Amino acid sequence: MIDRIVRGEESALAELYERFAPRAFGVARRVLRSDSDAEDVVQDTFIEIWRSATRYDPRRAAPERWILTMTRTRAIDRLRQLGARSRLQENLGAQPGKERTVAPDAFVEMNRDAKRLREALAKLPHEQRAVLEQAYDQGLTQSEIAEQTGTPLGTVKTRMRTAMIKLADILG
Repeated sequence: MIDRIVRGEESALAELYERFAPRAFGVARRVLRSDSDAEDVVQDTFIEIWRSATRYDPRRAAPERWILTMTRTRAIDRLRQLGARSRLQENLGAQPGKERTVAPDAFVEMNRDAKRLREALAKLPHEQRAVLEQAYDQGLTQSEIAEQTGTPLGTVKTRMRTAMIKLADILG
């Protein structure tokens, strides 16, 4: 079926969907605990299968394992995205005037730490710094960064991991 999808046969994608979507939904549902989010993840997974079928390597995994792994990864990304959005909404919804006060010495320490982090980030290569900024400043998942930049997901993950290791070394 994957070979037929590579050749652009939509009926092959429909067959693949019929065969594996229920199991993919189960995987996504277990991770997300939401039917609607799980349905979205399954749909996104099969769209990605259509787009990236040429990258499928039968030596690495059987079609079912490939599909379920892709589904699980997307579900985890969605869970992280939902968590980030929830935290942002909580922060935006906070009542004005109920802010915590920070002691002056703690404020100075926070500023010192922030400056140290900015200096450490400046020492990273642009590609590594960019993925960290997109993840932490914009709240994007690794998959979203890959999609936005047109960079393979594996490359995004490697850049992020390498950047974190370098930051740890720089910051001690």
